[in-house]
Amino acid sequence: MDNREKIEKLATWIEASDYIVFFGGAGTSTESGIPDFRSAAGLYQTEHHSPYPPEEMLSHTFFINHPDVFFDFYRSKMLHPNAEPNGCHKLLARLEKEGKLKAIITQNIDGLHQIAGSTDVLELHGSIHRNYCMGCSRFYSLEEVMAIKETVPLCSNCGGMIKPDVVLYEEELDHNILMRSIQEISTADLLIIGGTSLTVHPAAALVNYFHGSKTALLNADPTPYDYRAGLLITERIGQVMAQIDNLLR
Repeated sequence: MDNREKIEKLATWIEASDYIVFFGGAGTSTESGIPDFRSAAGLYQTEHHSPYPPEEMLSHTFFINHPDVFFDFYRSKMLHPNAEPNGCHKLLARLEKEGKLKAIITQNIDGLHQIAGSTDVLELHGSIHRNYCMGCSRFYSLEEVMAIKETVPLCSNCGGMIKPDVVLYEEELDHNILMRSIQEISTADLLIIGGTSLTVHPAAALVNYFHGSKTALLNADPTPYDYRAGLLITERIGQVMAQIDNLLR
């Protein structure tokens, strides 16, 4: 079966399903111009001759000990406020409005699913659009944080450091979001996995809770779960979902 036939089959699966859940990663947003964090960190390392590997720069310890470097990297390489949703985000938002898609579980922090119109989005790793003072817990929007001229954003209320509501290395995922993700995947009759290498744990292990017979895996590169997919499509996910969107009209 070639990719075109697989895309047509996925469209028929979507039509026949009543409880679709989508699980996605960085590849969902690359067609919107947002690189995965390792690519972003690699670019930063080259430009700044930085000795720090990606996992260290995005760790809680590094954030506390080197907030100036953390925020320089974060602001320059991880914030893309002008990014627009692509075909993947748009189709998922449409399927939610039609009542077919029940939840989006994402490893991304960019908020593009919500910008596209999705409302039931479980953000495993948090969001750049939420920021809190570590001293007084005052909320700051992305726009407010970007408007602060100093490299390290400080709270205008108490002077505490403002932390993005993103899950850094060494930090635990939100338990409630994890439990809800397990519940949604367990209930799904169609699980669509897209734009993720399925190597980052514990997030990747969530797909093991799917008990249905229809799993579609859309990823440009091989993953450890390829052998379990009922449909394996290796084209760019935004383009694939845009084609499916047209087939369903």
